[in-house]
Amino acid sequence: MQDPVVIIGAGPIGLAAAADAAERGLPFVVLEAGQDAGAAVAGWAHVRLFSSWSELVDPAARRLLEAAGTWTPPDDSGYPTGGEWRRDYLQPLAAVLASTPGGSVRYGARVTGVGRAGRDLMVDSGREGDPFAVHVEGPGGPERLLASAVVDASGTWTRPNPLGADGYPALGETENADRITYGIPDLADPASAARYAGKHVAVAGKGASAQGVLVGLARLAQADPGIRVSWLLRRPSVGDAFGGGDNDQLEQRGKLGQDAKAAATSGLVTQVTEFRTESVTTQDDGRLTITSTDGQQVTDVDEVIVVTGFRPDFGFLSEVRLDLDPALGAARVLAGQIHPDHHSCGDVEPHGYKELSQPEDRLYLVGMKSYGRAPSFLAMTGYEQVRSVVAALDGDLEAAGRVELVLPATGVCNGAGAFDDATAVAAAPAGGGCCGPSPSEPQLVVVGGGCG
Repeated sequence: MQDPVVIIGAGPIGLAAAADAAERGLPFVVLEAGQDAGAAVAGWAHVRLFSSWSELVDPAARRLLEAAGTWTPPDDSGYPTGGEWRRDYLQPLAAVLASTPGGSVRYGARVTGVGRAGRDLMVDSGREGDPFAVHVEGPGGPERLLASAVVDASGTWTRPNPLGADGYPALGETENADRITYGIPDLADPASAARYAGKHVAVAGKGASAQGVLVGLARLAQADPGIRVSWLLRRPSVGDAFGGGDNDQLEQRGKLGQDAKAAATSGLVTQVTEFRTESVTTQDDGRLTITSTDGQQVTDVDEVIVVTGFRPDFGFLSEVRLDLDPALGAARVLAGQIHPDHHSCGDVEPHGYKELSQPEDRLYLVGMKSYGRAPSFLAMTGYEQVRSVVAALDGDLEAAGRVELVLPATGVCNGAGAFDDATAVAAAPAGGGCCGPSPSEPQLVVVGGGCG
């Protein structure tokens, strides 16, 4: 019996890979560390996506769901929250996949290691012909699965970037973890809102997730004028943070930028630029002082919200051979096209199994993980990635090579490497965005910052 394709992660891209495998009759096992499908999406369930339902459903998954006859398709023109995306698409899809002949979806199954069966990292002889050994910690204890191929769609959600500017937690960041939130809190939830009532809140981050936090805090402040916000930015100015406004081809993203700009200029928010956090210390009154590497200080802080992106976990891949960009941790071929320091928005070339191939044959990193630390990822990019990858695993190289992908303006330019260069920031195109209108409108899911 053929060993299955092991797919790591039951998020939108992992489940899309499974749908492609099911459609081609390939045996597959989806391993999800969480307790149900879309477990990571549950972490930002309250956030509305930038795109409509018509762009949030993988084509193979749609065919599978429609054939099952038990799915009620959502209104294609609607804009779901993460929770609605999970409830109305990801979880029904996982249920159908779990009942597919030759398919399995397992929860509470955390992958702890991937290697070649019987061969460690140093062994060359016969490596390509051997199956993978996937080590899993599940409800019944540790086990070892054999796999014909491994598709890692585990994403980056479980590893938020720290507040500290060195890439490590700032001094005192861990000790004050009870005052620090990573990601986007649900400020519409009364219990969450109460945490920030009347407080001085420091928000670190620039992207869509940080802007969503500013908008949420501004709404709270309408009823609670005691709230004030310090917005910590590593750059010399806000620059292109608010996007293209009315010119944005993703209407909801443009609206978020406009709302965030209004919040940032409302008097509620104090912008603190060129701030790279070195330490978080507790004052005598129990509040916090955040100190920058250049000695700047933000004092009397009650709460900190860190929305500075995410990074992939390669720990369980230490016994397989990878070729990754040394800065981003992305698939090397993609790095130059997605690095926010020097790429133009929307210039990611069409890519599939060839670009995502690793030195370890039949191992693919897909979805957000294929982008490493790059801050933005299009879900439709991931759908096209796994369509190509699974076709290649099935030996259909003609279909695998038929990759077509046009990206819209993502609004991600002048990345971290340019944050000290005021000239570079000032040179960003007028209108707030780094790109003009796009001819197409796929959805932006800013997984590196929570969602999109």
